[in-house]
Amino acid sequence: MFEPRVALASLSGEADASWARAVESHVGCAFLGGIALDGATRDAARAMTDRDRSEFLPEDPVAFIDGQLDALAGAPLRPAFNVRSATIAPVERAAAVCQRHGAIVEINAHCRQDEMCAAGAGESLLRERDRLAEFVSAAAATGATVSVKGRAELAGVSLPDVARTIEAAGGDVFHVDAMDSESVVADVADATDLFVVANNGVRGRETAEEYLGYGADAVSVGRPSDKPEILRAVRAGTDEWFASEVSP
Repeated sequence: MFEPRVALASLSGEADASWARAVESHVGCAFLGGIALDGATRDAARAMTDRDRSEFLPEDPVAFIDGQLDALAGAPLRPAFNVRSATIAPVERAAAVCQRHGAIVEINAHCRQDEMCAAGAGESLLRERDRLAEFVSAAAATGATVSVKGRAELAGVSLPDVARTIEAAGGDVFHVDAMDSESVVADVADATDLFVVANNGVRGRETAEEYLGYGADAVSVGRPSDKPEILRAVRAGTDEWFASEVSP
């Protein structure tokens, strides 16, 4: 999927091509975005900026994705784009752009902001697995590699069941924000053959190895993603972990 097995996790309104380029030598993948694609989620994003949240709100979000991925052409990492939508057609268009660039399209089932959930995006998709499956299937039909980002500790939601839904719909990656339930990564890894990226609190060798010990295929770094010293430590831990797995 990508090497080294360290990714940058999307930071709303901040994770763009220049952010990825600044630390490109330390990671194997960068999830840009998130970006709101359709009218309902763009309205939600505007409301969120009124509460001083940072959001990408270009006039044409799909063209923005294309331009950002162009800016990463030749970078020593695999690009990815986290997208939010309440409707399928814009996700299909974004996925087609990602496919053309060899990038991963990531469906955001993670955002917990009230406005985004009320619009039918973000973590509301974890509660509506049939809808999530439709989004994943439509994106996968473009030939793109499809990721879903979701979070643990949502009442009434089983992440292993979500993982099985993603896999059955043709998805490839489950990007799991473990919150304070790190061991949920083991439950997800055991449930499917998806490529599992573990997120939350990854700050160095010890936290990376904890997630890898639970069966994660890679880890991602969120807020400290602009700190090379942290990324170096995380990469060292993951490199050594996987080297030991293949050693005789």
